[in-house]
Amino acid sequence: MKRMILISLAILLLCPFMINAAELENMKIAVAADNKTVKASVSNIAAKCPYYLIFNNKGELIEVVDNPYRDASRNAGPSAANFLAQKGIDIIVAESFGSKMVNTLENKGVTHFEFKGLAEDAVKRALKLN
Repeated sequence: MKRMILISLAILLLCPFMINAAELENMKIAVAADNKTVKASVSNIAAKCPYYLIFNNKGELIEVVDNPYRDASRNAGPSAANFLAQKGIDIIVAESFGSKMVNTLENKGVTHFEFKGLAEDAVKRALKLN
């Protein structure tokens, strides 16, 4: 009986680490970018960037997405945040974020951080944060 209790406790204590490992394995990072390559500059405004470069947990570019809200006259931030959350993005990187986009990202559980430089360097930084 004691042994069963100890095994149960061990499983309960290890479960959060197993979940985190699974989450990391499926993690997606979006970088707001000025062009479609890893050498692109990180865009200065997250909601109005031309492209989102999507990377996996190993820093590999897996998808390039045109930003459907880049020319929106209103609500580009919340719309772009919802779009990225629906694509399963965990982290988004841009040079700057509007307050409405930040609020929507936070409500969706998407992490964001500001970075100035190249997309490939932004992804390296994002991976170090996790």
